[in-house]
Amino acid sequence: MADMFDVVVIGGGPGGYSAAIRCAQKGARTAIVEKNIMGGTCLNVGCIPSKSLLASAHFLIQAKHAALMGLDLEGSFRPNWRKMVARKDAIVSGFTKGVTGLLQSNNVAIYNGTGVVTAPGKIRVSGAASAELEAKTIILATGSEPVNIGAFPFDYKTIISSTEALSLPSIPQSMVIIGGGVIGCEMACIYAAVGTKVTIIEALSQLLPNEDEWVAGLLEKEFKKLGITVQTSCKVTGVQTTGAGATVQLESGQSIACEKVLVAVGRRAKVDAETVKNLGLQMKGTAIAVNEKMQTSAAGVYAIGDAVATTYLAHGAFQEAQVAVANALGGDEKMTPQAYALIPRAVYSFPEVGSIGLTEKKARAMAIDCIVGKAPFRSNGRSVSHNETIGEIRVLRERASHKILGVNMVGASVTEMLAAARALIGSAESIDNVCFAHPTVSEVLKEAWEDAFGVSLHVPPTKK
Repeated sequence: MADMFDVVVIGGGPGGYSAAIRCAQKGARTAIVEKNIMGGTCLNVGCIPSKSLLASAHFLIQAKHAALMGLDLEGSFRPNWRKMVARKDAIVSGFTKGVTGLLQSNNVAIYNGTGVVTAPGKIRVSGAASAELEAKTIILATGSEPVNIGAFPFDYKTIISSTEALSLPSIPQSMVIIGGGVIGCEMACIYAAVGTKVTIIEALSQLLPNEDEWVAGLLEKEFKKLGITVQTSCKVTGVQTTGAGATVQLESGQSIACEKVLVAVGRRAKVDAETVKNLGLQMKGTAIAVNEKMQTSAAGVYAIGDAVATTYLAHGAFQEAQVAVANALGGDEKMTPQAYALIPRAVYSFPEVGSIGLTEKKARAMAIDCIVGKAPFRSNGRSVSHNETIGEIRVLRERASHKILGVNMVGASVTEMLAAARALIGSAESIDNVCFAHPTVSEVLKEAWEDAFGVSLHVPPTKK
């Protein structure tokens, strides 16, 4: 006899586990099916492990500049990769166990195995514990996988994905990173900090192609200081593995020898083919097609997160889960284009990049007349005290309505200001009504906000 539920969620990543918890909190009898370790890509091989290694790398860089802070450190600081990875693994383990505990404390039934939808409302779980489930509503949150390029496929030893890069047995002497997006930039910072000679190859004209040119230019300048070589507008035509590593061939005719090749050209939705066939799901490439309510083409079936290929962000999946749950339980919520535009973009590189709303180039493409307010970190007291003066914040104000349309930031810990930046979007509130604590790094955001209105206190006036 099948186990009966109101909602069954397939996939235990950020979208899946948050959907399951929210359903249970709203009184629905809920189950979640996960074939691997709870937490999905984010907790296991994405957000959390990469940030753990980035934190160790950042600490190492800071220690090397101790003299600038008036500190004399005896002896040498060097990375212990084995201990860095062990620390990362311990952090990941703690969070995955924590998610399992949260599900249990919210009375969500957990099934460890592969979930396949065999017919509307029916799920087969196979694996460690086989089971048959029935549910009024199914939420698909099956995640994604690294894009594997046919011309030089992963061998998982020399040609690797971000998954392997997080747990290499030792620090490679050299690495070519194919792709200058978020993953490529963050991995470059980790490995450059621990002594690897890193080269980033990006096919488009700049790093982080979705961000403004000034963001990419500033980042590339700082990467050079870390010893990272960046080649943009450059395509890889092939990779030949050798006994000592690999040789990367470029379209220009140049070849680069290296120990490891990290292919970081993005991720793609991962969806069970049998489920797609059994439900007759409409697809959008490899992803599940959904409407603004996160409904699929099959009645009573919703899809969220990387499986729908919208943001490929954990916090994007959280938002989609909230909408899917509300609608699954009788509500009427939507993920509109405006809602997606307000999902922040964060890159935890050295320095960090944080953006929300429109970029300058997007505003130009939309023919929106904007005034750009700017404020640098070098004039901020807290930033100078911390010896973290690189970067600036820019705030876009629509000239006609005075509303803030976008905030784009490069600098230390700017990702921590994204929530405050979100509060500005769409606002024409008088700046005088908002008091920022002093001295704080966040005052740079206020200065850029003020500058967008031509009234910055610490930024010299310019013609807008």
